[in-house]
Amino acid sequence: MEKNEHICDENCGCDEPIPTVTLTLEDDSELECNILGTFDVDDKEYIALVPIDSDEALIYKFSQEGEGDITLALIEDDDEFQKASNAFYEFFGDGEEQD
Repeated sequence: MEKNEHICDENCGCDEPIPTVTLTLEDDSELECNILGTFDVDDKEYIALVPIDSDEALIYKFSQEGEGDITLALIEDDDEFQKASNAFYEFFGDGEEQD
């Protein structure tokens, strides 16, 4: 497993702006999220997002073609989601796996 991105937040101390992405939901509403970073599990790439004004993370499958073509997909397999979730907590949490 490998973490691919620097984690920027209001406490990181760097001068970089916190990267964001706007998700279009099934009901066509939009949700703006901070990007925590991307990480790999079993040769698959995932992205961790936190909606603005929330502290709950969202994890999606992630792929990028070229400079701007980003694709996010729901993780539908329970075992895959558990692996991605555990990796997320290892990289971005307190290091403990969650159930």
